Amino acid sequence: MKRVLLTVAYDGTSYHGFQIQKNAPTIAGELLRAIRDLTGCDAELLGGSRTDAGVHAFSNKTAFDTDSPIEADKFAYALNARLPEDIRVTASREVPGDFHPLRVPSRKTYEYRILNTEFPDPVSRLHTVHVHVPLDDARMDEASKYLLGEHDFASFCSAGSQVESTVRTIHEIGVSKEPLRDRSGRMRRDGKRSPSGLLIIRVTGNGFLYNMVRIIAGTLMEVGRGAMEPEEVLAVLEAHDRDKAGPTAPPQGLFLVRYEFTDIGNPLEKGAPF
Repeated sequence: MKRVLLTVAYDGTSYHGFQIQKNAPTIAGELLRAIRDLTGCDAELLGGSRTDAGVHAFSNKTAFDTDSPIEADKFAYALNARLPEDIRVTASREVPGDFHPLRVPSRKTYEYRILNTEFPDPVSRLHTVHVHVPLDDARMDEASKYLLGEHDFASFCSAGSQVESTVRTIHEIGVSKEPLRDRSGRMRRDGKRSPSGLLIIRVTGNGFLYNMVRIIAGTLMEVGRGAMEPEEVLAVLEAHDRDKAGPTAPPQGLFLVRYEFTDIGNPLEKGAPF
């Protein structure tokens, strides 16, 4: 018996999140189906960031045990041949039998992508959230800095979350704007607005509460449109009250872009692409 760690990328548009659900397609459900088809045996997935319905990932992590003779690093190729095209295993490797993704110190990086244009873009509608009201990315970036460090993020957690503590640490956070360009490389004009832009909220932390990043995004968008001042985010944080924060932003703009194990004693850190 060996334990295999998978790095998984997916477009979450057609799925009801990562975690198994009854009578609904999920990322975990497709992975387990592919593992069963490949090995002939049922498996249990260990860990995996529980991304919500419609949320995407470049680098989620999960593991499973198997007595299959297939070499661990070959599972990525074999599983991809059995997975739908919107899910791909981008790496697979053997890990110690007692390794569990949720029991190893880690950092996760999420990006929330906002298409800030006068009119929607049908091509990117499933992977960005369109906001037609002009957003001030500088104000949003200023506001985001109040969230740096270790805090009680109860104001940024949806009701129904079952956690022992709402204290989390944000290591890095910021808001940037990428100008949109046309096919000739010129900065694109969008109606009466110039230039148009893709706003990216990028946040790295040691863990995230239920809907935490989407609530952060919704709150920063309130700052960006002028409904809140940047310094008000500190008051929201200190209130420990979900009603004080902004709305929960839609799921399709959210990406899990990086999942790193940070324990320096972890054998995965030695030359591993994880």
